[in-house]
Amino acid sequence: MDCHTHTQFSMDSEADIDLCVKRAAELGLAAYAITDHCECNGWYEKEHYPEETWELLDYYNYRADFESSVSAVTALKEKWAGKLNLICGVELGQILHDTDAAKTANADSRVDFIIGSVHQVMGEKDFYFIEYDKMTMDEIYGLLERYFKEVYTLSKTELFDVVGHITYCLRYMKQRHGINADISRYDDIIAETFRNLAQNGKGIEINTSGLRQGFGDCFPNLKYTKLFRDMGGEIISFGSDSHTVEDIGANIADGMRIARAAGFKRGAYFKKRKPYFIDIE
Repeated sequence: MDCHTHTQFSMDSEADIDLCVKRAAELGLAAYAITDHCECNGWYEKEHYPEETWELLDYYNYRADFESSVSAVTALKEKWAGKLNLICGVELGQILHDTDAAKTANADSRVDFIIGSVHQVMGEKDFYFIEYDKMTMDEIYGLLERYFKEVYTLSKTELFDVVGHITYCLRYMKQRHGINADISRYDDIIAETFRNLAQNGKGIEINTSGLRQGFGDCFPNLKYTKLFRDMGGEIISFGSDSHTVEDIGANIADGMRIARAAGFKRGAYFKKRKPYFIDIE
């Protein structure tokens, strides 16, 4: 399965949605979710927001992209019925920054699946744009602490199905600058986050993009996947985070090996916001 992918309706992808669906069918995926970006803190057009916040986001009006993606996938679900288990999803970023926008997306009956992601913490740019080489390690650890606190708060809401790419915060500091931050100092709050998710019937994803983008591991790695299991986690999905047709399904087998090593025997996909399970042994 591949439950985290992007198409032409994501601001950072040009992948033709028809070719994406065709590729998923050719691969014989048991479940394929299209989860285009929708950042809640950019739900409206730029002019809706105070000028002093404009430097925090480089793209706006995600509401329009959300509608375009969901409408297109809904039509394709009918076209491919019986030939592909196509899932209408969304990667909902920064849910806590505008919960009204998140609630609007959650209320859309066409949506099968919601990934809750934190790409930027309140008052900061997306982790992609941060200049880590200009920061001290104390500043970096302060930023990481804010990230894990925000994910913890997110874990207490009902506005998503799985948390996306936990440890995403490490990606660019390592890839571009070779900074290897030790996040073990946050293990207690990560464990409590996982406990909340397990108790609320929510899950996490194993995002395999780090294996092909120079990070060298999945988000999260085996240690934290096992910690989720130890905290009672049962729902785990797998996503390539593909932004091209060619990357659909990439390294999913590696992600499943991590899940098995952590004690999981099945993976989940969602339809109508309910989990369905597939054995991965």
